[in-house]
Amino acid sequence: MVLSKMKKISGGINAVRGFKSAGINCGIKGNGKKDLLLVLSEKLASAAGVFTTNRVRASSVIETIKRVKNGIAKAIIANSGNANACTGKKGEETTLEIIEFTGKNLKISGENILVASTGIIGRLPEVDKIRKGVMRLMKKIDSGDLSGAADAIMTTDTFSKEIAIEIELKNSNIRIAGIAKGAGMVCPNMATMLAFIVTDATIKKNILQKALKEAVDKSFNMITIDGCMSTNDMVLLLANGMSDSQEIKKGSNELRLFKAGLDFVAGKLAKMIVLDGEGATKLIKISVLGAKTKKSAKNAAMAIANSNLVKTAFFGEILNWGRITAALGASGIEFSPEKIDIYFSGKKIVNKGCGCGFNEKEIKKILKNKEITIEVSLNNGNKEAIVLTSDLSCEYIRINASYN
Repeated sequence: MVLSKMKKISGGINAVRGFKSAGINCGIKGNGKKDLLLVLSEKLASAAGVFTTNRVRASSVIETIKRVKNGIAKAIIANSGNANACTGKKGEETTLEIIEFTGKNLKISGENILVASTGIIGRLPEVDKIRKGVMRLMKKIDSGDLSGAADAIMTTDTFSKEIAIEIELKNSNIRIAGIAKGAGMVCPNMATMLAFIVTDATIKKNILQKALKEAVDKSFNMITIDGCMSTNDMVLLLANGMSDSQEIKKGSNELRLFKAGLDFVAGKLAKMIVLDGEGATKLIKISVLGAKTKKSAKNAAMAIANSNLVKTAFFGEILNWGRITAALGASGIEFSPEKIDIYFSGKKIVNKGCGCGFNEKEIKKILKNKEITIEVSLNNGNKEAIVLTSDLSCEYIRINASYN
């Protein structure tokens, strides 16, 4: 029923009424690729955010958290290629300078500007390049050239990630769109990924924040590529109320539809991040069923998804289910090993903790697929969790050995 009220539309963030965005190369990246993004709302928007849980946080994260607490924003300025993390007092001053300069030239308060950065840690950004870039972005948007937004936040990504949808309400419609980046150093609780989502729905900031947190817990916090957590990452959501729909209120059917749409957008962006994992050749869906608690199910799925031995087995397309049981046993959850059942894309390979009769040719054929589902049934309760991950290839090592 919910899906029938929803359809994909083109245009990304710019498809949402009252929002404009664009990206350019301002010189942070020496290869000419886009590295500076501006997202601008015509009106002040309700703002929500979820941020990295890493204790080492970039100043962009710290400043944006402060502003999201106020619940109102009008613009997002973001750069890629330089994380401006672990850069001390000078890095903090640089972040504030970028906010102040952007606000002054957009003629809006710096308190209404959210800032993000991603890239190499430990280097100060060249603020003059960003200043000039902000001016060029404003001219680009004013000229009607609304291109390059999703490209401008990429680092080791191989493709841009964006999606837009329209949701039919009783007498009107609303739109939700988002862009994201992420390819490496991706693990739950926000890690080396940015996502900016916008909507023209009218919705109060407390309801918006709750909806975003729930969406993130189902999507971005249920993916892992390499188990590493970053210093800069955030998901931001702005709602400017520029559709002709009525305010979405707590407990309403409209809120149910909005949350379904938000979950869809976040889920699609999260999947794109895993598909674009550094050096990834496969997307692996780890489903843990029959756990005592939701937390146990998630911890078990994460333990399997983050196991380098499991991930390399999928890259090598070898049938080594013992690595899955070993990762499960090291997860710290309570379960009975003699009750475990394991399936590879619907084919049972473990029955009550032991390998069972299966057709090896069929399993090897499954392992050649680009998307594989692993189902682990603990037979210990009724809670479940699904985590998306990628395999671990030689290319991942090459990329990260040379990223500097």
